[in-house]
Amino acid sequence: MKGYWIVLGSSVTDKDAQQAYGALWAPIAEKYQAKLKTVDAASVLKEQRETQRVLVVEFPSHEAAIACYEDPAYQEAKEFALRASNRELLILAGELM
Repeated sequence: MKGYWIVLGSSVTDKDAQQAYGALWAPIAEKYQAKLKTVDAASVLKEQRETQRVLVVEFPSHEAAIACYEDPAYQEAKEFALRASNRELLILAGELM
């Protein structure tokens, strides 16, 4: 069963932090075989307050999605993501896309 991160984020307010997150994320994504799925936020957001961006990250398994989140390298990268924008991250199991 695949695993997914669903990330609901506000607009990016710190572009430098977002860029640093992206650089740190690339090798982590490769390690866990994570694939970013494009989502048109305007078509899926029906009732939102601050959310401006919706990201779906697909993993080969739910276990991989959890392991990636718990990886110390991701925990370091996450600090930049949290500086870049307000966001919420959900980890789900199943076949979404």
